[in-house]
Amino acid sequence: MEETKKPTDTKEPEIGKEEILLLQDDNFNSNNVCVVTGAGTGIGRAVAIAAAANNLMTVGLDINVEEGNKTQKMAREMGGQMIFIKTDLTQDEDIENAIQEAAKLGSVKYLANIAGIQHIDSVDNFPMEKYDLMQRIMLRAPFYLSKLVISHMKKSNDGTGAIGNMASVHAHICTKNKPVYNITKFGLRALSQSIAAEGEGKIRSFSVSTGFVKTPLALNQIPAQAEQRGITPEEVVRDVMMGTSRIKEMMAPIEVGNLFVFGFSRFAKYLIGGDLLFDGGMVLTY
Repeated sequence: MEETKKPTDTKEPEIGKEEILLLQDDNFNSNNVCVVTGAGTGIGRAVAIAAAANNLMTVGLDINVEEGNKTQKMAREMGGQMIFIKTDLTQDEDIENAIQEAAKLGSVKYLANIAGIQHIDSVDNFPMEKYDLMQRIMLRAPFYLSKLVISHMKKSNDGTGAIGNMASVHAHICTKNKPVYNITKFGLRALSQSIAAEGEGKIRSFSVSTGFVKTPLALNQIPAQAEQRGITPEEVVRDVMMGTSRIKEMMAPIEVGNLFVFGFSRFAKYLIGGDLLFDGGMVLTY
């Protein structure tokens, strides 16, 4: 049937240059650095490739060396400049080293906090070690990275910069058995607004909130949910994941990457503490 044709495609899509939003911005040049976490896969990979394609010196951070190097290769094949730095976001010294190395390549003016993990469990069953790990990767690391890069932004030639944080529909609504994911995503919106409140319009921060995106994090949930619910993988995508969305197709990572490109650009100068809610209507339509 026509309505199930799109959701059956559950592989992470390839990124073609024609799908990347390319913008004319004087600050989009190789003297300026964009740091991207979670650059090994999914949305982080897409943001890194999109930033590199927009002429920014891109520094990708991830704990997965093999996939991080693959992203670097993909970015360079598109004509962009990117380096990959293995970084464990639970280790302060790794975070500090990454920003020190990034600053050697130019003026650090953009930061995309993308890295995230998921653990599905109820509040009363949630393992505290998972709580601590998710908080460390998804809230503490973005805060510390922001703390470190803001000083570089203030010292840049025009004193400007932008920090984008990957939130979610779970930064607007809470679904069951995802309590810590919900908490961290709400927290990233608060971090964005806090940075923006202090940035005097020169150092901007914003969040991006989407529904399900075709990333390993989301796609890996499909077989387990199908088995658990006794339905097909296609039904999981259409009825469970995309149930309240008006568009019954998961976003491609590059579509999210393009939102970060726009948010970093001169075209988004009024995006100060705001949230880019691109969710197919999951949150605001009923």
